[in-house]
Amino acid sequence: MSSLGGHLEQLLALQPTMDMYDSYIVTENNPSTLKLKDKYKEIYYLPYISRSSFFSFVFSFVSIFLKSLRLFVKLNPNVIISTGSGCVLPMFILGRIFGKKLIFIETFSRIESKTLTGSFCYYLADVFIVQWKELKKLYPKAIYLGSIY
Repeated sequence: MSSLGGHLEQLLALQPTMDMYDSYIVTENNPSTLKLKDKYKEIYYLPYISRSSFFSFVFSFVSIFLKSLRLFVKLNPNVIISTGSGCVLPMFILGRIFGKKLIFIETFSRIESKTLTGSFCYYLADVFIVQWKELKKLYPKAIYLGSIY
Protein backbone atom coordinates (compact mmCIF):
# COMPACT_ATOMS: atom_id res chain seq x y z
CA MET A 1 0.00 0.00 0.00
CA SER A 2 1.11 3.53 -0.64
CA SER A 3 0.07 7.06 -1.29
CA LEU A 4 0.10 8.33 -4.85
CA GLY A 5 3.00 9.65 -6.93
CA GLY A 6 6.52 8.37 -6.39
CA HIS A 7 5.49 6.22 -3.42
CA LEU A 8 3.04 4.34 -5.64
CA GLU A 9 5.59 4.08 -8.45
CA GLN A 10 7.97 2.36 -6.03
CA LEU A 11 5.25 -0.02 -4.85
CA LEU A 12 4.38 -0.94 -8.44
CA ALA A 13 8.08 -1.72 -9.05
CA LEU A 14 7.46 -4.71 -6.76
CA GLN A 15 4.98 -6.17 -9.29
CA PRO A 16 7.06 -9.29 -10.06
CA THR A 17 7.03 -10.19 -6.36
CA MET A 18 3.35 -9.30 -6.02
CA ASP A 19 2.53 -11.65 -8.90
CA MET A 20 3.88 -14.58 -6.86
CA TYR A 21 1.28 -14.07 -4.10
CA ASP A 22 -2.33 -13.09 -3.60
CA SER A 23 -1.77 -9.34 -3.58
CA TYR A 24 -3.84 -6.21 -3.32
CA ILE A 25 -2.88 -2.64 -4.06
CA VAL A 26 -4.21 0.05 -1.74
CA THR A 27 -3.58 3.67 -2.65
CA GLU A 28 -5.19 7.09 -2.54
CA ASN A 29 -8.21 7.95 -4.64
CA ASN A 30 -7.01 10.48 -7.20
CA PRO A 31 -7.62 11.03 -10.93
CA SER A 32 -4.06 9.81 -11.59
CA THR A 33 -4.68 6.49 -9.79
CA LEU A 34 -8.15 5.66 -11.09
CA LYS A 35 -6.73 4.43 -14.42
CA LEU A 36 -4.93 1.66 -12.52
CA LYS A 37 -8.26 -0.21 -12.30
CA ASP A 38 -7.75 -1.19 -15.94
CA LYS A 39 -4.37 -2.80 -15.24
CA TYR A 40 -4.73 -4.26 -11.75
CA LYS A 41 -7.64 -6.48 -10.73
CA GLU A 42 -7.26 -6.04 -7.00
CA ILE A 43 -6.91 -2.32 -6.30
CA TYR A 44 -8.60 -0.41 -3.52
CA TYR A 45 -8.73 3.30 -2.84
CA LEU A 46 -8.58 5.39 0.29
CA PRO A 47 -9.20 9.13 0.46
CA TYR A 48 -6.26 11.50 0.33
CA ILE A 49 -5.07 12.66 3.77
CA SER A 50 -5.22 16.44 3.85
CA ARG A 51 -2.45 18.17 5.74
CA SER A 52 -3.64 21.71 5.04
CA SER A 53 -4.59 22.27 8.68
CA PHE A 54 -4.57 20.33 11.92
CA PHE A 55 -8.39 20.08 11.90
CA SER A 56 -8.53 18.75 8.33
CA PHE A 57 -5.71 16.29 9.10
CA VAL A 58 -7.50 14.90 12.17
CA PHE A 59 -10.80 14.64 10.28
CA SER A 60 -9.08 12.94 7.31
CA PHE A 61 -7.16 10.57 9.57
CA VAL A 62 -10.29 9.44 11.45
CA SER A 63 -12.17 8.96 8.18
CA ILE A 64 -9.31 6.97 6.63
CA PHE A 65 -8.88 4.91 9.79
CA LEU A 66 -12.54 3.80 9.63
CA LYS A 67 -12.33 3.05 5.89
CA SER A 68 -9.04 1.21 6.46
CA LEU A 69 -10.69 -0.87 9.19
CA ARG A 70 -13.45 -1.97 6.79
CA LEU A 71 -10.88 -2.76 4.11
CA PHE A 72 -8.66 -4.58 6.61
CA VAL A 73 -11.55 -6.82 7.68
CA LYS A 74 -12.49 -7.48 4.05
CA LEU A 75 -8.95 -8.34 2.84
CA ASN A 76 -7.54 -9.82 6.07
CA PRO A 77 -3.92 -9.46 4.90
CA ASN A 78 -1.16 -11.63 6.34
CA VAL A 79 1.55 -9.14 5.31
CA ILE A 80 1.32 -5.41 4.68
CA ILE A 81 4.05 -3.86 2.55
CA SER A 82 4.17 -0.10 2.30
CA THR A 83 6.25 2.50 0.54
CA GLY A 84 4.56 5.32 2.47
CA SER A 85 3.05 8.16 2.96
CA GLY A 86 0.14 9.40 5.10
CA CYS A 87 -2.75 7.12 4.12
CA VAL A 88 -0.74 4.04 5.15
CA LEU A 89 -0.59 4.87 8.84
CA PRO A 90 -4.08 3.64 9.78
CA MET A 91 -3.56 0.30 8.00
CA PHE A 92 -0.14 -0.10 9.62
CA ILE A 93 -1.64 0.59 13.05
CA LEU A 94 -4.37 -1.98 12.40
CA GLY A 95 -1.77 -4.46 11.21
CA ARG A 96 0.20 -4.04 14.44
CA ILE A 97 -2.94 -4.40 16.59
CA PHE A 98 -3.93 -7.62 14.81
CA GLY A 99 -0.43 -9.11 14.69
CA LYS A 100 0.18 -8.94 10.95
CA LYS A 101 3.65 -8.88 9.39
CA LEU A 102 4.56 -5.27 8.50
CA ILE A 103 7.21 -4.28 5.96
CA PHE A 104 7.98 -0.64 5.32
CA ILE A 105 10.22 0.59 2.52
CA GLU A 106 11.47 4.14 3.07
CA THR A 107 11.11 6.20 -0.07
CA PHE A 108 13.94 6.38 -2.59
CA SER A 109 13.75 10.17 -2.53
CA ARG A 110 15.14 10.34 1.02
CA ILE A 111 18.90 9.98 1.17
CA GLU A 112 19.90 11.84 4.32
CA SER A 113 16.67 12.57 6.19
CA LYS A 114 13.66 10.69 7.53
CA THR A 115 10.10 10.99 6.32
CA LEU A 116 7.37 11.63 8.87
CA THR A 117 5.64 8.38 7.95
CA GLY A 118 8.91 6.45 8.02
CA SER A 119 9.72 7.86 11.45
CA PHE A 120 6.44 6.49 12.78
CA CYS A 121 6.42 3.18 10.87
CA TYR A 122 10.01 2.42 11.96
CA TYR A 123 8.62 1.48 15.38
CA LEU A 124 5.68 -0.49 13.98
CA ALA A 125 7.36 -2.44 11.17
CA ASP A 126 8.73 -5.94 11.54
CA VAL A 127 11.05 -5.20 8.63
CA PHE A 128 12.15 -1.67 7.78
CA ILE A 129 14.00 -1.29 4.49
CA VAL A 130 16.05 1.68 3.30
CA GLN A 131 17.23 2.25 -0.26
CA TRP A 132 20.30 4.34 0.66
CA LYS A 133 23.17 3.31 2.95
CA GLU A 134 23.20 6.80 4.44
CA LEU A 135 19.81 6.18 6.05
CA LYS A 136 21.21 3.39 8.21
CA LYS A 137 22.62 6.18 10.41
CA LEU A 138 19.08 7.44 11.05
CA TYR A 139 17.39 4.04 11.13
CA PRO A 140 19.98 1.74 12.76
CA LYS A 141 17.77 -1.38 12.74
CA ALA A 142 16.85 -0.92 9.07
CA ILE A 143 17.92 -3.28 6.33
CA TYR A 144 19.70 -1.74 3.36
CA LEU A 145 18.75 -3.49 0.10
CA GLY A 146 19.48 -0.79 -2.45
CA SER A 147 17.04 0.64 -4.93
CA ILE A 148 13.80 -1.18 -5.76
CA TYR A 149 13.81 0.33 -9.26
